[in-house]
Amino acid sequence: MAHAEGGHAYTLRHAGGENEDEDDKAWRAIVKARSNLSAEQRADGVVDVDWFHTAYAALGNDDRWDAIEKAARFLGYGHAEKKAARLADVLLGRTKKKDLVANIQNKFLKESVRLLGLLPLPDDVKKRDAELADRYKVLKAYERYARGLSSLSKEPAMQSYRLGMENLAVTAGYGDPVRLEWAVTANEAADLAKGPVWAKAKDVSLRLSLGDFAEPETTPFRGKDELKSLPKEAKASKAIEDLLERKKDLKRLVSSTKRTLELAMCAGERFTADELKHLLAHPIVRPFVERLVLKSDSGLGYPVQGGKALRGADGKTVPVKGGWSIAHPLDFVKAKNWHDFQSECFRIERIQPFKQVFREVYTLTPAEKEDVDKSRRYSGQQVNENQAKALLAGRGWSTKEDLSKLYRAENLSVDLILDHGDSTPGDAAAPAVKEVRFTKRGEWKPIALADVPPVIFSEVMRDLDLVVSVAHVGGVDPEATQSTVAMRSSLLQETCSLLKLGNVKLDSRHALIKGEYGQYSVHLGSGVVHKQPGGSLCVVAVNAQHRGRLFLPFADDDPRTAEVVSKVLLLARDREIQDPTILSQIAAR
Repeated sequence: MAHAEGGHAYTLRHAGGENEDEDDKAWRAIVKARSNLSAEQRADGVVDVDWFHTAYAALGNDDRWDAIEKAARFLGYGHAEKKAARLADVLLGRTKKKDLVANIQNKFLKESVRLLGLLPLPDDVKKRDAELADRYKVLKAYERYARGLSSLSKEPAMQSYRLGMENLAVTAGYGDPVRLEWAVTANEAADLAKGPVWAKAKDVSLRLSLGDFAEPETTPFRGKDELKSLPKEAKASKAIEDLLERKKDLKRLVSSTKRTLELAMCAGERFTADELKHLLAHPIVRPFVERLVLKSDSGLGYPVQGGKALRGADGKTVPVKGGWSIAHPLDFVKAKNWHDFQSECFRIERIQPFKQVFREVYTLTPAEKEDVDKSRRYSGQQVNENQAKALLAGRGWSTKEDLSKLYRAENLSVDLILDHGDSTPGDAAAPAVKEVRFTKRGEWKPIALADVPPVIFSEVMRDLDLVVSVAHVGGVDPEATQSTVAMRSSLLQETCSLLKLGNVKLDSRHALIKGEYGQYSVHLGSGVVHKQPGGSLCVVAVNAQHRGRLFLPFADDDPRTAEVVSKVLLLARDREIQDPTILSQIAAR
């Protein structure tokens, strides 16, 4: 009953507060003596499996358990008893897996999603691995469904998915869902690690292989001749169809792996040295991990020697000691070698799976230190509320009732407060950002910003920077914040150094260029170009034209950053400009 909604068995009402009654105190004492889970964890849906099996074993047989289960309906907790009984049946293996799967695939029941991972696994190793992979696919399919829901129903669905994966990880003996995903996907892609996989339909063959960045690629052949496209008659083949479906699954896996690694960096997840060796043998994870800077007790660097050592920006190697984690830019700041890693990344043209070395970092401003417990750095920025909610939901924020994000491990919650201008003329306008506050979970009093873990503060501000830039009601990107400008300044510094351009200087927010036809300035936030002295130059960027031509050291393309860098490079070599429109503007100014 401690895991079922109903009565004081589950509620957080008055827990530990001044208004807590004697029954609540007595119940909390009973549960605390038997489980390490907090009331908040049980309210989230986390289950203490060991406690259940200890209690069940003490009864001695099924008849005694069934007698207690029948009597529980008279406790007066409504339907809570039925939920507790269903949970017990799953933990005992009485529930059929096909029933839970049918409830998930046909009815999308959130309870079945949470319970699927708690169903005991077979003892046989081969059957166990197959069963684990099958349940993993069911839960991932539900995740895709949940991500497509509206903001009102998406949050509880995603919460059920996360709990289902956590339950499955614990049942399978893994520490967390990240390790579970890596183990399952390693088996799925084991054959591709040895080489391409083929499927054949009459005289047409289809080859499936992994590219340099683990991206799945299919190539059709007729005999030994490569074809431009797969013939229609070949697509009807079951073998070809299965291989194409596998390609889709692998593409989803690659996207999920990048997202998982970025979340692991933000959470500061620690892994063992043996886990690094296994990941570097993983055909999907390896291309990403070897392009990321890792952190161990011995220093920072890229994994080398099969995961036994890390190579720093200076080329020196250090052994992996005391486990490792994916380094956050704040770790570079602390080690005072951030610029060294940025230079090295440009020098060898390393492309990272997500922004790490060139990631924006946000620290407390003097105004935030003065305000102590609230951040108003984005105060007054008007945003499209629906668009802002969509952006935040994609980054793990709750948008159902308010805009908040929960960090369960740190027992910390962050709230974004919007000013809707209620009962004022501003009530008809788009809402504006008011402030950001951090609180301990379940409490209302804000905590000092200085007490918030620096990585959490930086990532929250990075989320809000995205919102005020993309969801700005003006439909244009307002001036980028200082951290974004600093990132673009570093990119330009390394690019100009690599291309030996000595006619570009960088100040706080502009790139100043001394060309053959004149002097120019490019704003690092908006990308606006001016000729000095004179007016602005209209240099229009063509979307996506930088891909494959302009080097950016991260895989997730940033079109505005590419635009700023390309404009600076264009004007630094203004004698090579051939566009008559741009030349006429330069001459007219």
